[in-house]
Amino acid sequence: MVEAVLIDLFSLPASLHNGIQGVLRNTLEIIEKCSSTPTPFVYVMCCQMPESERKDEQESLLPALRDFQSTKKGLEVVCAQTTAAVLYTIKQILDEKDLSVIKVILPSLRKELMKVYIDHLFTAVYQFEFEDLKEASDCNNLQTIGPKREEQTVSTQDVALIRSEIQMHLKSLPSLKGELTILKSSLIPDDIFLHGFTTRTGGISYIPTLSSCNLFSSSKRRDPQAVVKENLRRLANAAGFNPENFHRVKTDHANAVCVMGRTEPDSYDGIVTNQKGVTIAAPGADCIPLLFADPVRKACGAAHSGWKGTLLGVSMATVNAMVSEYGCNVKDILVVLGPSVGPCCYKLPRESAEEFHRIDPKCVRQFDSAAPYIDIRRATRILLESGGILPENIQDDSVTDQNQNVTFCTACHPDKFYSHFRDGTNFGTQIGFISIKD
Repeated sequence: MVEAVLIDLFSLPASLHNGIQGVLRNTLEIIEKCSSTPTPFVYVMCCQMPESERKDEQESLLPALRDFQSTKKGLEVVCAQTTAAVLYTIKQILDEKDLSVIKVILPSLRKELMKVYIDHLFTAVYQFEFEDLKEASDCNNLQTIGPKREEQTVSTQDVALIRSEIQMHLKSLPSLKGELTILKSSLIPDDIFLHGFTTRTGGISYIPTLSSCNLFSSSKRRDPQAVVKENLRRLANAAGFNPENFHRVKTDHANAVCVMGRTEPDSYDGIVTNQKGVTIAAPGADCIPLLFADPVRKACGAAHSGWKGTLLGVSMATVNAMVSEYGCNVKDILVVLGPSVGPCCYKLPRESAEEFHRIDPKCVRQFDSAAPYIDIRRATRILLESGGILPENIQDDSVTDQNQNVTFCTACHPDKFYSHFRDGTNFGTQIGFISIKD
């Protein structure tokens, strides 16, 4: 069932501007007649140029739209200079109301262009259907506004212009939840490596569980890739790395490792490099983002370690890749555990807890319960030390440094971090990142 209707008037023929109220009235009647259920929310999209750039027809269009809005309950007129700005504003309204099934009514020549905007500003969470804007109110005798072509294509240049328009709008938005904050480890030498762990502040993501510096987009969440890209641009600007040379692991909750410069696997939870100026990263939203640095061989790595990856040994798989690819000595490698869910909050079913109990009984609390508490950080430290990493070269602030903390519990600090465990399926993601300075 359609939950909202968007009526796109950005390219409405000038000849219809004076009769816009009639066009809208007819369109709303068609919606009511041709729909099995009434649609509660209708949004009219229109262009509002600066006063100095307005054409004569706009002088009559905007007041007519405002007058019409005042007579129709549930209808809202949204105006801005660009389609990107209007669509993003409407997306915010839809998200606030938790609406995701949308009909777009528009001139036929706008349809393919609109699909490009939607592909960039929305995700697969939303369902769209399209209908030509009509003049008549008779469902059996409708006349399409504007010329109609059987096959419409959007040029590569048009797509590039739309992307640029979207990027410019997102770039203009204010940061939310305060300034962008980057946590740094005192263990990793600043003169050789650029690194950090992000928090949730300083980005533009506005959905409560994603706000505001979400750094991952998926088909199951409402943050589109364009928003995540803008958040990453702001992070890169603050941290001092090039977002065009940024590589994030493609998580699979396993132990595969990607070596930069080699063929990239389809999925992997660890990544290593010795290339200067290349920033590598691992996400976390309860899972541990791990950073690895060898100041002797000047190599680094990042890994995503959830409970499955921990048991599969992704941390030592990343260490072993640095040793085999770059000749690192395991005793020179520094490892930092980033923000992640702590043993205070994290639970697993008994059968999974048993595997952690075998690593060390102290990794499990309330072992006899149906869902014991698990310390994946402790398990990670034990596996690293068993693989030859020196204890003093492992930073887990929840154990070693309560005052200068990067290893916060993500579930315990909703103001600072995202947490899948706490927030559910529409959760945001922070990252740990590292690169070798030029």
